[in-house]
Amino acid sequence: MRPRLRSRRRLAVLGATVTGAVALTLASPVVTGPASGEPGNGPDDRVQVVKVDAPTVLQRNEVLALGLDPTEHADQNGIEVVLYNEADRETLRAAGFTWTVEVRDLEAQSERQREADAAYAARVAESPLPSGRTAYRTYDEYLSDMRMLARRYPGLTKPLTLERRTVLGEPIKGLEITAGADRVADGKPVFLLLGAHHAREWPSSENTIEFGFDMLQSYAAGDPRAEKLLGRSRLVIVPVVNVDGFKVSRGAEPLGDFSTFDYEMKRKNCAISESTPEAFLGGTCDENPAGRLRGTDLNRNYPGFWGGGGASPNWSSDTFRGDAPGSEPESDAVRTFISERAVTMMISNHTYSNLILRPPAIASTGKSPDELALKELADSWAAENGYTSQASYQLYDTSGSTEDWSYWITGGFGYTFEIGPNSFHPAYEDAVVGEYTGATEAAGNGGGNREAYLQAMEAAMAPKYHSRIIGRAPAGRTVTVSKTHVSPTSPVLQPDGTTRSQIYFEDHLTTDYRSDGGRFRMDVNPSTRPLVAGRYGREAEAPPQEAITLTNPAGVPAEGESEETTFEVQGLPEADNGFARLSIEWPDGADWDFYVTGPDGETVGSGATLDNPEVITIPDPVAGTYTVTAENYEGGAAEWAGEVSFSSPEPPQTSGIKEAWQLTCTDRDGKVYASRRVVVDRGDVVDVGRACAPRKRR
Repeated sequence: MRPRLRSRRRLAVLGATVTGAVALTLASPVVTGPASGEPGNGPDDRVQVVKVDAPTVLQRNEVLALGLDPTEHADQNGIEVVLYNEADRETLRAAGFTWTVEVRDLEAQSERQREADAAYAARVAESPLPSGRTAYRTYDEYLSDMRMLARRYPGLTKPLTLERRTVLGEPIKGLEITAGADRVADGKPVFLLLGAHHAREWPSSENTIEFGFDMLQSYAAGDPRAEKLLGRSRLVIVPVVNVDGFKVSRGAEPLGDFSTFDYEMKRKNCAISESTPEAFLGGTCDENPAGRLRGTDLNRNYPGFWGGGGASPNWSSDTFRGDAPGSEPESDAVRTFISERAVTMMISNHTYSNLILRPPAIASTGKSPDELALKELADSWAAENGYTSQASYQLYDTSGSTEDWSYWITGGFGYTFEIGPNSFHPAYEDAVVGEYTGATEAAGNGGGNREAYLQAMEAAMAPKYHSRIIGRAPAGRTVTVSKTHVSPTSPVLQPDGTTRSQIYFEDHLTTDYRSDGGRFRMDVNPSTRPLVAGRYGREAEAPPQEAITLTNPAGVPAEGESEETTFEVQGLPEADNGFARLSIEWPDGADWDFYVTGPDGETVGSGATLDNPEVITIPDPVAGTYTVTAENYEGGAAEWAGEVSFSSPEPPQTSGIKEAWQLTCTDRDGKVYASRRVVVDRGDVVDVGRACAPRKRR
């Protein structure tokens, strides 16, 4: 049962614990029409972007459940949403949230960005980008550039069309880039770079295609790093996944106010949900009664953990998950491609927040068994582009995301890049030129997204991050590894806030190698899915710290005022603290709220419920000084008293289950010469010997 909420506040944070955390289901309001209305006409009713004060994952999930339009910009202090009018402001007030205004007049900001784009294109003949572009591409220009690259570098490129077409029947185009690109079944590991799952996020597509330009030009110029990367691995770029939505967004008459009929700000694809009321049917994707709110959020539609928190069951929400897991042809096209290739590294580019996000995307999933490697890589890339590296769930739950399905189900490492600090498609000079080259304030002296992508491609071919199968096979034979398995979604959140049982979905994974005769090497992902392998943990290296009594400062602050105290957390070798737990209580007749900030000044937890005592749990607290802010919420002269206790880290969880690849050898006619099961872990190599020779029975 959910705790009772105060009239002006939300649930308390019991800490951002992952393993062993209790997952709370957050209700979304029932919506029968577009969730956001038109901008108001009053002088103080401008469309604004605000940052809602929500210092915990739970509180940010609560904001998402209100049905407002999220910008997907969030950090440890709060989450940004668009407020169209006073009704949206009242929604936040009624839910007990406070906020600060980030963009006072969104339409005016958009106009300034358009003016900056025009000025940049007028004064700069050629930008520092590999392509020299000075303005955002149209969709036709993406197609034209990919055709041009294929003509200019025929031995290094292979045009790609994903198997499924979009809702409106458009092909989804990309480009494969490697030495000997036409030979797809070459055993090389694949680095997949994706753009524009969300239509309005134009810089995601620009950064994607610029890396394609970069690698081809560098290879042709004899750059040793590019020669090594394209010699040993395969880059695949798909600049625009959401083709229908992007064409609407990029071709729309700009309003810049995020209103229902501001098609430039369209996020979703063009699908019409089965639950769409009749009044919102009809028309075309770029002119219909539901406006830009028609469609499915493709980055909430992937089957892995589909249907849980951070994705709406309501058709008009900007985060609508779709009618079923993997229901959209665009997300299914990406899923099919990843399933048929050895995609050992995938980055899905988005805007905005200056973030590098890694799995898990849902807190209750638990940290991945590859947490240390995933974090190490993301941290190294963040040192180049100046972004914040963190687990996706640390923002808020995001069920049905690309990297969550890709990682947990196929074993290939997957990440999301949130490009740029403050807008979906801001000035080109900043969001594309600056972010790609590293000429931004955030990047400092780093190499920007260019260097981050280069390092990601190096990780894609690094043997320690995936698996390899070696052996011998006659010329003309095809060695295939494949497996079929069934996985569950999340418990499926319903519009009334209840949940229904998980849905099970089937994936078939396969990778081919066409032999030239003799020795071969296939780079593949581990045979055991991370979903079943276990969860990350660590063994304690020292006892936990002894409990600390919190010091209550002298006196009692007036109602609405606060006071502060501090406590120290020890680190190795003195103590190894997996969790710090604050328990604070007071006599009846008063009410206190508590907020905890860490040594870096960031909020790490809060207690602001009707509970007495308030309990705040901090996972893996770093050593240093922590500050507790105690707010006298509802008066009274009662003192509070509290204690901080510590416990050891949770040990690793290893299932002991081993899944296998089915390895087969066939000829051009499909005749099977040999078949066997191969178990291979991450970082391991298995030598299958003569792969096409039948195994002798013992």
